[in-house]
Amino acid sequence: MTSEVTDLLQHLIRNACVNDGHDTSGHEFRSAAVLQSYLEGSGVELERYEPAPGRTSLVGRIEGSDPTAPSLLLMGHTDVVPANAQGWRHDPFGGELIDGEVWGRGAVDMLNLTASMAVATKHLARGRFRPRGTLIYLAVADEEALGTLGAEHLVAHEADAVRADYVITESGGIPIPSPTGLKFPVIVGEKGSFWVTLRITGTPGHGSQPYKTDNALVTTAAVVQRIAEYQPRTEIHDIWRRFLEGMDYPEEIVGPLLDPTRFVEACDGLPVGMARQFHACTHTTFAPTIAHGGTKINVIPDRVDLQIDIRTLPGQGNSEVRAMLDEALGELAPKVELITYADDPSTASPIETPLWDALGRVTEQFYAGSKIVPFMTVGATDARFFRRLGTTSYGFGLFSEHLSFEDYGAMFHGDNERIDVESLRLSTAMWEALAQDMLT
Repeated sequence: MTSEVTDLLQHLIRNACVNDGHDTSGHEFRSAAVLQSYLEGSGVELERYEPAPGRTSLVGRIEGSDPTAPSLLLMGHTDVVPANAQGWRHDPFGGELIDGEVWGRGAVDMLNLTASMAVATKHLARGRFRPRGTLIYLAVADEEALGTLGAEHLVAHEADAVRADYVITESGGIPIPSPTGLKFPVIVGEKGSFWVTLRITGTPGHGSQPYKTDNALVTTAAVVQRIAEYQPRTEIHDIWRRFLEGMDYPEEIVGPLLDPTRFVEACDGLPVGMARQFHACTHTTFAPTIAHGGTKINVIPDRVDLQIDIRTLPGQGNSEVRAMLDEALGELAPKVELITYADDPSTASPIETPLWDALGRVTEQFYAGSKIVPFMTVGATDARFFRRLGTTSYGFGLFSEHLSFEDYGAMFHGDNERIDVESLRLSTAMWEALAQDMLT
């Protein structure tokens, strides 16, 4: 089974289904074809959906015998973000197996789970798995560009194909040491996305006479600096509190991380990857990412458009974000116009559910004495589309102790992305055990 999931992951990486945000990118039909070929003949019912040319999602089903029994959807995406080969030690689309690790873009985010879910589904079908509840496998397109041509389309237009009582996708399951044993985070919620474009205006003039000009680019530099220095309030929400309480850390660690007045100082003493995660879990974040302005080198620019990636916490929306922007900008606020925004609010699922209980039981089978803990991912996943239908949706996998929480976070959309084959084996076996636990 380990060699099987390793080989499938290598194929998916080599397909290079790079999604740069344009409708014509992605080319997920390549990986949908590989997965369809892999699953055909196993007894899994397969259907393809393609809302735009090349943007293909694949659905596989093992139908349950009891329509009233709970159903489970295992969802992995097949697209990946771009990679700059100059920053990598190995070809980002080579899918090479080196010292027990598969290297390549998507190895962590999230082709490892997409592959392991497929292998588990095939093994169950070949083993004549006859569940009471239906098992659905979904290899979905376009997750890396808001899911418009993937999960969002399927939920809106092909609901019968993907409807389930429970959904699992990325990205929990990294073992975290604690004083009372290993803890495995389950993603029960995620922050919202509030992407804005700000327009900063000035007065044009000749580039040879900059003295006392109203240069929009200079004002933009001040705006970027204000936003970078802005410190939103620390929000100790329920998911964060339950995560920390579940980790069984000593009070000298937990106390400051549950105290809004001491939180930021406490983060300063953590490894940088963990500090970034913890800070983002408890704060609205503002990241200036793209600026467009100016027309010619010898013309003082009179307009700059600045894009900011804002991630919101539960309960926050347009009015809350605008108030924070005004607070950050201060006297510069009148020179800044919000011209576009996209509000995709935060979502969360309940914790006390049969799926939560099953994940706890199954994880303990592989790691004796371990416990699962709730966590909030600071990025966006396709789970949000299902949560908005009222479907309990979590993020999980099962990874080896070779992969640290710090390394895992650094490799998401980063250089030298890779996954060890032991993690591939564990996730595959865990999906099989979970299906047996939940559906029989």
